[in-house]
Amino acid sequence: MQKSSIFEILSDWNFWAKEIDSGIPREEYVEELVKIVTKTNQVLCITGVRRSGKSTIMRQMVKKLGEYPNILIVNLEDERFLEKNLQLLIDIYNTYMEKVKPKKRPYIFLDEIQSIPSWERFVRGIHERKEASIIVSGSSSKLLSEEFATLLTGRHLTFFVYPLSFREFLIFKDLHLKNEIDIFAKRVEIKQLLSEYIEFGGFPEVSLFSEKDRILLSYFETIITKDITDRFKIREKEKLKALSKYYLTNISSLITFNKISRFLNLPLTTVERFSEYLETANMIFFIKKFSYSLKEQEKSPRKVYSIDVGLSNAIGFRFTENLGKNIENIVAIQLKRYNTFNPNTEIYYWRDYQGREVDFVVKENLKVKELIQVCYDIDDFTVKERELKSLVKASKELKCNNLKVITWDYESKDKFKGKSIKFIPLWKWLL
Repeated sequence: MQKSSIFEILSDWNFWAKEIDSGIPREEYVEELVKIVTKTNQVLCITGVRRSGKSTIMRQMVKKLGEYPNILIVNLEDERFLEKNLQLLIDIYNTYMEKVKPKKRPYIFLDEIQSIPSWERFVRGIHERKEASIIVSGSSSKLLSEEFATLLTGRHLTFFVYPLSFREFLIFKDLHLKNEIDIFAKRVEIKQLLSEYIEFGGFPEVSLFSEKDRILLSYFETIITKDITDRFKIREKEKLKALSKYYLTNISSLITFNKISRFLNLPLTTVERFSEYLETANMIFFIKKFSYSLKEQEKSPRKVYSIDVGLSNAIGFRFTENLGKNIENIVAIQLKRYNTFNPNTEIYYWRDYQGREVDFVVKENLKVKELIQVCYDIDDFTVKERELKSLVKASKELKCNNLKVITWDYESKDKFKGKSIKFIPLWKWLL
């Protein structure tokens, strides 16, 4: 491409001479990411499911950093970039240096980098010559990490961006909470918005616009096509969609690849391969059983969760008991979000040989920090007793006394079989 054409495209995406829409601030992410790029000498990789807000967060980082001539944003999904190859990255960089002439070591933001083959060679060269600070984004977390591993081992940090947390969702709905008094005063409105959040999830665009199901269906098709089918050269697209719909229907459930293979009449190797692709594209994630034996962890059933409950509601088959499953899925996403900001934490479920189960085991470093049950129908005595017995059993086995039950609206601190258990409503826990 000619430099004049490249510069014209770059001018549309950069703050050099005009204001670019940077959306509603997601301050928690921006503060953490700006701290990383200014305090470390690492390549920063921002990953997450498509449409979760990575590009917008990058623009917000640019506004926070300021000094716009010293910052280059490249949207590699711009359809005007016809030849997407390593030479394009070199030409873009040379055009920027020649036309804009940054006065300091620049920040280079490369958005949706996975569309360029061998991109890691360009990034390594710039990084090793200390010519610029590099920030890349992509929707394929595992592949990005594998590509980094080939040439950038020890030189990069990965940061995962999720769809909106419930607190962010409230801000997008123009409900701002300053303190606990504010939360209490607005609790009716908060709970009304929680119902919408449980139904349609936290994708930023979905939260702002109508036609929510239509948007979610388009996201599903784009992830399946761009991030999986095209990337992995898959011909059996309908089989991939059948497996993805199975997972999105069965969120918060124990699964085994063997069982799915029999149910969908798919070869076991196909189920394993397609499951890895769906996880790589960040459509779903798995949580393993807690065990001190890595072999048992790998052999035991996993629990599957959607990256966003709106996506599972729009794509999966709906059942009356989905509310409890959705709430558990929301808790799983929130715990994974905590893990992004505190990488020392790990999330598991617990299950003993009698089938007693605890939804979430939160481990920090070598210690089990917290045990969490999610129980929507806490008024049912039989259900409550079963959930608490499992919690107490896990508490004794894992030597953890920080016990919580996340409910719909019940709040208390009770004793059960000598253990103190905190009951907290979902909306309060999310805030």
